Amino acid sequence: MTIGLKKRHKYIKILKGINYIKRHKKKTIVVVVLLIFYAFCLPTKMFTKPTSTVITSKNNELLGALIAKDGQWRFPHNDSVPQKFKTCLIQFEDEHFYKHPGFNPVSIFKAFKQNIQAGSVKRGGSTITQQVIRLSRDNRSRTYFEKIKELIFATRLEFRFSKEKIISFWSSNAPFGGNVVGLDAAAWRYFNRNASQLSWAESATLAVLPNAPNLIYPGKNQQKLLVKRNRLLQKLLAKKVIDSLTYELSVLEELPQKPYPLPQIATHLLQKINKEKKGEFVKTTIDKNLQNQANTIVKNHYNQINKNGIYNISVLVLDVKTRQVLSYVGNSPTDIKHQKDVDVVDKPRSTGSILKPFLYAAMLDAGDLLPNMLVADVPTNFGSYQPENFDKKYAGAVSAKLALSKSLNVPTVRMLQDFGLEKFHDYLQKLKLKDLKENPNYYGLTLALGGAESNLWDLCKSYASMASTVNHYTQNSSRYFKNEFCEPTFYGNKKIDFGQKTSEKIIFDAASIYLTFESLKDVNRPNADQNWEFFDSSKQIAWKTGTSFGFRDAWAIGTTKDFVVGVWVGNADGEGRPGLVGVQTAAPILFDVFDKLPKAAWFEKPFDEMTEIETCNKSGYRATENCEEKSLEFVQNAGLKTKACPFHILVNVGISENYQVNTSCERLENIKQKSWFVLPPLMEYYYKDKNPFYKSLPKFRNDCLGGNKNAMKFIYPTEKSTIFLPKGFDGKKNEIILKVAHSNSEATLFWYVNDTYLGTTKEINEFSVSLEIGDYIISVTDNFGDEVRQQIIVKE
Repeated sequence: MTIGLKKRHKYIKILKGINYIKRHKKKTIVVVVLLIFYAFCLPTKMFTKPTSTVITSKNNELLGALIAKDGQWRFPHNDSVPQKFKTCLIQFEDEHFYKHPGFNPVSIFKAFKQNIQAGSVKRGGSTITQQVIRLSRDNRSRTYFEKIKELIFATRLEFRFSKEKIISFWSSNAPFGGNVVGLDAAAWRYFNRNASQLSWAESATLAVLPNAPNLIYPGKNQQKLLVKRNRLLQKLLAKKVIDSLTYELSVLEELPQKPYPLPQIATHLLQKINKEKKGEFVKTTIDKNLQNQANTIVKNHYNQINKNGIYNISVLVLDVKTRQVLSYVGNSPTDIKHQKDVDVVDKPRSTGSILKPFLYAAMLDAGDLLPNMLVADVPTNFGSYQPENFDKKYAGAVSAKLALSKSLNVPTVRMLQDFGLEKFHDYLQKLKLKDLKENPNYYGLTLALGGAESNLWDLCKSYASMASTVNHYTQNSSRYFKNEFCEPTFYGNKKIDFGQKTSEKIIFDAASIYLTFESLKDVNRPNADQNWEFFDSSKQIAWKTGTSFGFRDAWAIGTTKDFVVGVWVGNADGEGRPGLVGVQTAAPILFDVFDKLPKAAWFEKPFDEMTEIETCNKSGYRATENCEEKSLEFVQNAGLKTKACPFHILVNVGISENYQVNTSCERLENIKQKSWFVLPPLMEYYYKDKNPFYKSLPKFRNDCLGGNKNAMKFIYPTEKSTIFLPKGFDGKKNEIILKVAHSNSEATLFWYVNDTYLGTTKEINEFSVSLEIGDYIISVTDNFGDEVRQQIIVKE
C-alpha cells in the first residue's frame, strides 16, 4: 500500500511539472537557453595564443627555447606550479582561493564601494579564477558588464577544472613585463633558473609582478617593486609561512636588473624539434653536462682550425643500450657567413674511408675473408681508375685487419672488386643510409673510398646498431633482435622497441662485427707530439677516420660497448682545405669527447658465432699441411668457407737450400722437400722491401732440366690503362717509366714497343720511353723465352 502511494505522489509531481512548463513556456525556454549557454560558455581550449618551442634535457633542465610566433616569450602550458610561488600568489592575490566558487562576494563589495567613492575603478576585487578568465579574453576593458561576464565564466571554470588546474592556467599565461608571459619564462628571463629553484624572495617578486608588470623594466620603478615584494614577505612572516631568518635573508636579496638571455645549449637540435613539434614543451634525451662539454670542445677546436679556413664542426653522441642521443652539436660557433645555422648532422657529405669497416664486416659475414688474411697492396689499375694509398706507398701484401686499421685504399678497392660491388651496395642499403640513392654502377669501385655520400646521423646510427648487436647477442643467449638496426631518438618520452628475438642475424652476424671492432681498435691514435690532446690508451675504442677527395670532409666515428661518438669537420659550402684530414682534425675531437664519457668495458666475444680453426701465421689463410707455422684462432663461423692458404708450396731443394733441384741434377738422397712461402711477383716486389726476412723462392740449379720456370709481371702499368703524359717545368713531355718484376734477379729482359726493340735490363727492370699519343703494346721477354704483354693508351 505504501509503495503504491509513493508512486502516485511521484506521478502527481511529474504532472505538475509538465503543467507548469506548459503554463510558463517562455520562462522555461529562457531558463533552458541560459543553462545551455552556461554549460557551453567557455571555449574548449582556454588559451590559443602561440607558444615558444622549449626543449629540456633528460633531467628537465632547460636547453633552449624559440620565441613564440607573436614575439612573446610564452612557454607552453605547465600543470606543475612550484609550492613557493603558489603560496606567494595566493597570499598576494586571493587568500580565499580554495574556499570560494570562483568569485569572492566580500572582495567584490569592498571594490565596488571603494570605486564608487573614488569615482573611478581603483580596485578590481577579482579572484585568481576571474583573472584567468580575463587573461583568456585578452584583458578586455574593465567595465561592470565585463565583470559580470567574468563572474559567470569564473563559476563555470570552477565546475570544469580543479583549483590546481586554474592556478596553472594563471601561472602559464600571466604577463610578467615586456614580452615575458608565464611563470616559466619569467623565472628564466629574470633569475636564470627553473621556477622550481626560485627562492622565497624571487617567488614573491614574480607573484607581485602581474599586478603591475611595468615595474620589471630594468632600472625603472625598482623601489615600488621592492616595497611590494617586501610587503608580501612580511605577510608570509606574519602568517608563519616563513620564519624570521628566512624573512631577513629574503629582504636582503636584490631585484633583477635586466633580463637574462635564455639558454641556447643545443640550438640546432632545438630548430630540428621545432619543425616537428612547434610551440610544444619537449623533454629530450640530452645529457646537459655532456652537451656543455661537447660545446666547449667544439669551440676550442674551432678556434684552432678556423685559422686554416675550416669553419664547421658537428658532433653526435649516442647511448648504445638505449639508442638515445646524449649530445647533439649541429655546428660550430662560427658566423652567418660560414653557415653557422646549418645543421650538418643530417646533411649528406662525401664519406671518404668511413664506409670501409662495413665492407670488412660484409666480407667476414659472407665468408670471403679472415682478419689476418693477406690481401694485395700493389699498384692497381681498373681502366682509367687508379686508386692510391694516402702515402702513395705500397706494402706488397698486408693482412686485411691491418689494411683496415691503416685505412689503405688499394687493398680496399681490390677487396671490393673481389667481393662484388652489388653485394656491398646491398649491405649498405640494408643499413638504411638514406643518402645512398643511386645504383651500384653509379658509384663504381669508389664506393668504399668516398664515391658515395652519407651523413653523421646515419653513420653513427649504423655503428651503434652494430655495437648493440654484439651486446644483445651475448646478453640474450645468442639471439638477435629483429629491430636492431633502428633509428635513434632524441625524444625523452620515446623508448626504442628492438622487436622480437630471433636466432637469425639481421645484417651482419655478431662475430663479424666483433672482429671488425677488434681491427678498428688497433687504429693508431693522434698522439701528443702532434699537439693533440693526449688520450688514455687504456680506453678501448673501435674507431675509424675518413677524408673525402679534395680534403672537403674529415670524419671520425668511434664506438665502445656503451657509447658511439661521431665527428664531422669541414666547410658547409664544400670548400676543401689542406690539412682537412680525418686523423688530424676530426679524431682529436672524437677522443676529447670520449674522455668525458665513462670508461666502458670491451665487447664480449660472441663464441656461439665463432669457430676455432688453424690459420697460417704468414698468410692468415686457413692452414694447410704446407704451412709450417700455425696458430689456433677464433673466427666467424662463415670463415670456414674461405679458401686454404695458396702461398705455401712444397719445393725440392739441395742440402744447402740455395737452389731448387730435381732428379735430373741431384741424387734422390740429397734432395730435401721444403715448404716455401711464395708471393706472386708483383706482391713480392714490394713485400720484400718491408719484410727483410722474406726469402724469395730459389732458382733452379743450372744443371737441372725443366727447371727454368720463372714468373714475370708488370708493375707499371698493371692493367690495360690510359696514361696521360705529364709535362715538366720546361713545358716538355716527360718520359713514361715502365716497370716489371721478375722472380729471377739474374734474368735479362728484352723490351719492345709495338714489336720495335728498345733495349735490355737486368736486376733493376725499369725502362724509360718517350711515346706520342696513341695505342701501344708493351712486351717484355726474358732470356728464358717467357713473355708478358700490356696494352696502353697514351693521351695528353
